[in-house]
Amino acid sequence: MTSLRFGYGTNGLTDLRLDDALCLLADLGYDGVGLTLDHMHLDPLAPDLAARTRRVARRLEELGLGVTVETGARYVLDPRRKHGPSLLDPDPDDRARRVDLLVRAVRVAADLGAHALHCFSGTTPPHTDEDTAWKRLAEALAPVLDAATAAGVPLAVEPEPGHLLATLDDFHHLRQLLGGPEVLGLTLDIGHCQCLEPLSPEDCVRAAAPWLRHVQIEDMRRGVHEHLPFGDGEIDFPPVLRALAAASYQGLTVVELPRHSHAGPHQAARSLPFLRHAAGQAPERSTL
Repeated sequence: MTSLRFGYGTNGLTDLRLDDALCLLADLGYDGVGLTLDHMHLDPLAPDLAARTRRVARRLEELGLGVTVETGARYVLDPRRKHGPSLLDPDPDDRARRVDLLVRAVRVAADLGAHALHCFSGTTPPHTDEDTAWKRLAEALAPVLDAATAAGVPLAVEPEPGHLLATLDDFHHLRQLLGGPEVLGLTLDIGHCQCLEPLSPEDCVRAAAPWLRHVQIEDMRRGVHEHLPFGDGEIDFPPVLRALAAASYQGLTVVELPRHSHAGPHQAARSLPFLRHAAGQAPERSTL
Protein backbone atom coordinates (compact mmCIF):
# COMPACT_ATOMS: atom_id res chain seq x y z
CA MET A 1 0.00 0.00 0.00
CA THR A 2 1.32 3.45 -0.97
CA SER A 3 2.10 5.46 2.16
CA LEU A 4 -0.29 8.38 2.60
CA ARG A 5 1.06 11.69 3.93
CA PHE A 6 -1.17 13.57 6.34
CA GLY A 7 -1.20 17.30 7.02
CA TYR A 8 -3.30 19.82 8.90
CA GLY A 9 -4.56 23.14 7.58
CA THR A 10 -3.45 26.37 9.22
CA ASN A 11 -6.93 27.79 8.62
CA GLY A 12 -7.88 25.56 11.55
CA LEU A 13 -5.07 26.95 13.72
CA THR A 14 -5.65 30.69 13.35
CA ASP A 15 -5.33 31.36 17.09
CA LEU A 16 -1.71 30.19 16.95
CA ARG A 17 1.33 32.02 15.61
CA LEU A 18 2.54 30.34 12.45
CA ASP A 19 5.74 29.02 14.01
CA ASP A 20 3.79 27.65 16.99
CA ALA A 21 1.38 25.94 14.58
CA LEU A 22 4.20 24.39 12.57
CA CYS A 23 5.97 23.16 15.71
CA LEU A 24 2.72 21.67 16.99
CA LEU A 25 2.14 19.73 13.77
CA ALA A 26 5.73 18.46 13.68
CA ASP A 27 5.56 17.37 17.33
CA LEU A 28 2.27 15.54 16.69
CA GLY A 29 3.84 13.62 13.81
CA TYR A 30 2.18 15.21 10.80
CA ASP A 31 3.95 14.94 7.47
CA GLY A 32 3.04 18.43 6.32
CA VAL A 33 0.83 21.47 6.43
CA GLY A 34 -1.81 23.10 4.28
CA LEU A 35 -0.63 26.70 4.58
CA THR A 36 -3.37 29.28 4.00
CA LEU A 37 -1.93 32.66 3.03
CA ASP A 38 -3.60 35.07 5.45
CA HIS A 39 -2.85 38.11 7.56
CA MET A 40 -2.29 36.14 10.78
CA HIS A 41 0.24 33.74 9.27
CA LEU A 42 2.09 34.33 5.99
CA ASP A 43 0.45 37.55 4.77
CA PRO A 44 0.69 37.68 0.95
CA LEU A 45 0.07 41.45 0.85
CA ALA A 46 2.47 42.68 3.57
CA PRO A 47 5.96 43.99 2.77
CA ASP A 48 9.00 41.73 2.35
CA LEU A 49 6.99 38.72 1.23
CA ALA A 50 9.99 37.01 -0.38
CA ALA A 51 12.13 37.32 2.76
CA ARG A 52 9.31 36.13 5.01
CA THR A 53 8.67 33.21 2.68
CA ARG A 54 12.34 32.20 2.82
CA ARG A 55 12.17 32.11 6.62
CA VAL A 56 9.09 29.88 6.51
CA ALA A 57 10.78 27.62 3.96
CA ARG A 58 13.77 27.18 6.27
CA ARG A 59 11.47 26.42 9.18
CA LEU A 60 9.52 23.82 7.20
CA GLU A 61 12.79 22.15 6.24
CA GLU A 62 14.03 22.16 9.84
CA LEU A 63 10.78 20.56 11.01
CA GLY A 64 10.58 18.07 8.15
CA LEU A 65 7.19 19.29 6.98
CA GLY A 66 5.92 19.22 3.42
CA VAL A 67 3.54 21.96 2.31
CA THR A 68 0.65 22.78 0.02
CA VAL A 69 -0.26 26.46 -0.32
CA GLU A 70 -3.95 27.29 0.04
CA THR A 71 -5.69 30.52 -0.93
CA GLY A 72 -9.06 30.23 0.80
CA ALA A 73 -8.56 33.01 3.37
CA ARG A 74 -11.89 34.66 4.06
CA TYR A 75 -10.97 38.35 4.29
CA VAL A 76 -7.41 38.70 3.03
CA LEU A 77 -8.41 40.99 0.13
CA ASP A 78 -11.52 42.69 1.48
CA PRO A 79 -12.28 43.09 5.21
CA ARG A 80 -16.02 43.36 4.50
CA ARG A 81 -16.66 40.65 1.87
CA LYS A 82 -15.97 36.99 2.60
CA HIS A 83 -13.77 35.56 -0.19
CA GLY A 84 -14.15 38.81 -2.08
CA PRO A 85 -13.34 39.90 -4.64
CA SER A 86 -13.40 36.67 -6.63
CA LEU A 87 -12.36 35.58 -10.10
CA LEU A 88 -16.01 36.09 -11.11
CA ASP A 89 -16.43 39.67 -9.87
CA PRO A 90 -18.21 41.97 -12.36
CA ASP A 91 -15.55 44.66 -11.86
CA PRO A 92 -12.44 43.77 -13.92
CA ASP A 93 -10.22 45.66 -11.49
CA ASP A 94 -11.54 43.55 -8.63
CA ARG A 95 -10.99 40.36 -10.63
CA ALA A 96 -7.44 41.56 -11.24
CA ARG A 97 -6.88 41.86 -7.48
CA ARG A 98 -7.74 38.17 -7.05
CA VAL A 99 -5.54 37.24 -10.00
CA ASP A 100 -2.65 39.21 -8.48
CA LEU A 101 -3.12 37.36 -5.19
CA LEU A 102 -2.98 34.00 -6.96
CA VAL A 103 0.12 34.96 -8.96
CA ARG A 104 1.77 36.04 -5.70
CA ALA A 105 0.71 32.69 -4.23
CA VAL A 106 2.36 30.85 -7.13
CA ARG A 107 5.66 32.53 -6.26
CA VAL A 108 5.23 31.69 -2.59
CA ALA A 109 4.44 28.07 -3.43
CA ALA A 110 7.51 27.80 -5.64
CA ASP A 111 9.77 29.34 -2.98
CA LEU A 112 8.39 26.96 -0.33
CA GLY A 113 8.78 23.91 -2.57
CA ALA A 114 5.04 23.29 -2.28
CA HIS A 115 3.50 20.27 -3.92
CA ALA A 116 0.62 22.36 -5.33
CA LEU A 117 -1.25 25.66 -5.11
CA HIS A 118 -4.95 25.48 -4.19
CA CYS A 119 -7.67 27.89 -5.34
CA PHE A 120 -11.41 27.98 -6.06
CA SER A 121 -13.76 29.80 -8.42
CA GLY A 122 -15.96 31.88 -6.13
CA THR A 123 -19.73 32.23 -6.21
CA THR A 124 -21.59 33.53 -9.25
CA PRO A 125 -22.49 37.22 -8.69
CA PRO A 126 -26.14 38.29 -8.83
CA HIS A 127 -27.52 39.06 -12.30
CA THR A 128 -24.65 37.17 -13.96
CA ASP A 129 -25.55 34.40 -16.39
CA GLU A 130 -23.63 31.14 -16.25
CA ASP A 131 -21.89 31.50 -19.62
CA THR A 132 -20.54 34.91 -18.61
CA ALA A 133 -19.35 33.52 -15.28
CA TRP A 134 -17.47 30.64 -16.93
CA LYS A 135 -15.91 33.02 -19.45
CA ARG A 136 -14.69 35.29 -16.65
CA LEU A 137 -13.25 32.34 -14.76
CA ALA A 138 -11.35 31.00 -17.75
CA GLU A 139 -9.97 34.42 -18.67
CA ALA A 140 -8.97 35.24 -15.09
CA LEU A 141 -7.15 31.95 -14.62
CA ALA A 142 -5.07 32.30 -17.79
CA PRO A 143 -2.27 34.44 -16.24
CA VAL A 144 -2.31 32.29 -13.10
CA LEU A 145 -1.84 29.16 -15.21
CA ASP A 146 1.00 30.86 -17.10
CA ALA A 147 2.71 31.72 -13.82
CA ALA A 148 2.16 28.21 -12.46
CA THR A 149 3.58 26.65 -15.63
CA ALA A 150 6.67 28.86 -15.48
CA ALA A 151 7.17 28.06 -11.79
CA GLY A 152 6.50 24.34 -12.16
CA VAL A 153 3.76 24.41 -9.51
CA PRO A 154 0.47 22.60 -10.25
CA LEU A 155 -2.66 24.72 -9.81
CA ALA A 156 -5.21 22.61 -7.92
CA VAL A 157 -8.74 23.99 -8.33
CA GLU A 158 -11.24 22.95 -5.66
CA PRO A 159 -14.92 22.22 -6.36
CA GLU A 160 -16.69 24.13 -3.59
CA PRO A 161 -20.40 23.78 -2.70
CA GLY A 162 -22.28 26.91 -3.70
CA HIS A 163 -19.56 28.11 -6.06
CA LEU A 164 -19.68 28.24 -9.86
CA LEU A 165 -17.22 25.35 -9.91
CA ALA A 166 -18.94 23.07 -7.40
CA THR A 167 -18.52 19.50 -8.67
CA LEU A 168 -16.14 17.18 -10.47
CA ASP A 169 -18.18 17.68 -13.63
CA ASP A 170 -17.64 21.43 -13.29
CA PHE A 171 -13.88 20.87 -13.02
CA HIS A 172 -13.91 18.97 -16.30
CA HIS A 173 -15.95 21.75 -17.89
CA LEU A 174 -13.24 24.23 -16.88
CA ARG A 175 -10.51 21.95 -18.24
CA GLN A 176 -12.34 21.81 -21.56
CA LEU A 177 -12.74 25.60 -21.70
CA LEU A 178 -9.03 26.04 -21.05
CA GLY A 179 -7.90 23.34 -23.47
CA GLY A 180 -6.73 20.88 -20.81
CA PRO A 181 -3.48 22.55 -19.67
CA GLU A 182 -1.03 20.16 -18.04
CA VAL A 183 -0.54 22.42 -15.01
CA LEU A 184 -4.27 22.45 -14.14
CA GLY A 185 -5.12 19.88 -11.50
CA LEU A 186 -7.72 19.23 -8.85
CA THR A 187 -8.14 19.74 -5.12
CA LEU A 188 -10.55 17.08 -3.89
CA ASP A 189 -12.29 17.77 -0.58
CA ILE A 190 -13.57 14.44 0.73
CA GLY A 191 -16.32 16.08 2.78
CA HIS A 192 -17.60 17.93 -0.27
CA CYS A 193 -17.91 14.59 -2.05
CA GLN A 194 -20.14 13.34 0.76
CA CYS A 195 -22.08 16.61 0.72
CA LEU A 196 -23.13 16.84 -2.92
CA GLU A 197 -21.47 14.47 -5.41
CA PRO A 198 -23.61 11.63 -6.84
CA LEU A 199 -20.69 9.23 -6.36
CA SER A 200 -19.49 7.96 -2.99
CA PRO A 201 -16.34 9.67 -1.64
CA GLU A 202 -14.17 6.67 -2.52
CA ASP A 203 -15.59 6.57 -6.04
CA CYS A 204 -14.92 10.30 -6.34
CA VAL A 205 -11.27 9.59 -5.52
CA ARG A 206 -11.12 6.97 -8.25
CA ALA A 207 -12.78 9.26 -10.77
CA ALA A 208 -10.51 12.19 -9.86
CA ALA A 209 -7.26 10.22 -9.64
CA PRO A 210 -5.63 11.36 -12.94
CA TRP A 211 -5.98 15.03 -11.99
CA LEU A 212 -5.52 14.79 -8.23
CA ARG A 213 -2.94 17.29 -6.91
CA HIS A 214 -4.24 18.09 -3.41
CA VAL A 215 -6.67 16.45 -0.96
CA GLN A 216 -8.57 17.99 1.93
CA ILE A 217 -10.31 15.74 4.42
CA GLU A 218 -12.87 16.04 7.21
CA ASP A 219 -16.20 14.49 8.11
CA MET A 220 -19.49 15.74 6.65
CA ARG A 221 -23.14 14.83 6.20
CA ARG A 222 -25.08 14.45 2.99
CA GLY A 223 -26.53 17.75 1.79
CA VAL A 224 -25.01 19.87 4.58
CA HIS A 225 -21.85 21.88 3.88
CA GLU A 226 -20.41 21.82 7.38
CA HIS A 227 -16.84 20.68 8.05
CA LEU A 228 -16.99 18.28 10.99
CA PRO A 229 -14.39 16.54 13.17
CA PHE A 230 -13.88 12.88 12.33
CA GLY A 231 -16.67 10.70 13.68
CA ASP A 232 -19.25 13.49 13.75
CA GLY A 233 -20.45 12.93 10.16
CA GLU A 234 -21.35 10.07 7.85
CA ILE A 235 -18.16 9.23 5.94
CA ASP A 236 -16.65 5.73 6.04
CA PHE A 237 -12.96 6.63 5.87
CA PRO A 238 -11.07 3.34 5.33
CA PRO A 239 -12.43 2.91 1.75
CA VAL A 240 -11.56 6.53 0.97
CA LEU A 241 -7.97 6.14 2.16
CA ARG A 242 -7.72 2.81 0.37
CA ALA A 243 -8.76 4.52 -2.87
CA LEU A 244 -6.17 7.27 -2.35
CA ALA A 245 -3.47 4.68 -1.77
CA ALA A 246 -4.51 2.70 -4.84
CA ALA A 247 -4.31 5.89 -6.91
CA SER A 248 -0.67 6.31 -5.80
CA TYR A 249 -1.50 9.85 -4.71
CA GLN A 250 1.74 11.58 -3.72
CA GLY A 251 0.54 14.86 -2.22
CA LEU A 252 -0.65 15.75 1.24
CA THR A 253 -4.03 14.74 2.65
CA VAL A 254 -4.80 17.80 4.77
CA VAL A 255 -7.34 17.97 7.61
CA GLU A 256 -9.69 20.89 6.87
CA LEU A 257 -11.44 22.21 10.00
CA PRO A 258 -11.50 26.01 9.51
CA ARG A 259 -14.30 26.60 12.02
CA HIS A 260 -12.57 24.76 14.84
CA SER A 261 -9.61 27.07 15.49
CA HIS A 262 -10.86 27.64 19.04
CA ALA A 263 -9.94 23.99 19.63
CA GLY A 264 -7.26 23.70 16.95
CA PRO A 265 -4.52 21.98 18.99
CA HIS A 266 -7.05 19.47 20.35
CA GLN A 267 -8.47 18.70 16.91
CA ALA A 268 -4.99 18.36 15.42
CA ALA A 269 -4.00 15.96 18.20
CA ARG A 270 -7.04 13.70 17.71
CA SER A 271 -7.22 13.82 13.89
CA LEU A 272 -3.90 12.19 13.06
CA PRO A 273 -4.46 9.02 15.16
CA PHE A 274 -7.92 8.73 13.61
CA LEU A 275 -6.55 8.89 10.07
CA ARG A 276 -3.70 6.51 10.80
CA HIS A 277 -6.12 4.02 12.32
CA ALA A 278 -8.45 4.32 9.34
CA ALA A 279 -5.55 3.89 6.94
CA GLY A 280 -4.41 0.85 8.89
CA GLN A 281 -7.77 -0.79 8.15
CA ALA A 282 -7.06 -0.57 4.43
CA PRO A 283 -5.68 -3.93 3.23
CA GLU A 284 -2.33 -4.00 1.50
CA ARG A 285 -2.30 -4.62 -2.23
CA SER A 286 -1.65 -8.17 -3.33
CA THR A 287 1.83 -8.87 -4.66
CA LEU A 288 0.57 -11.76 -6.78
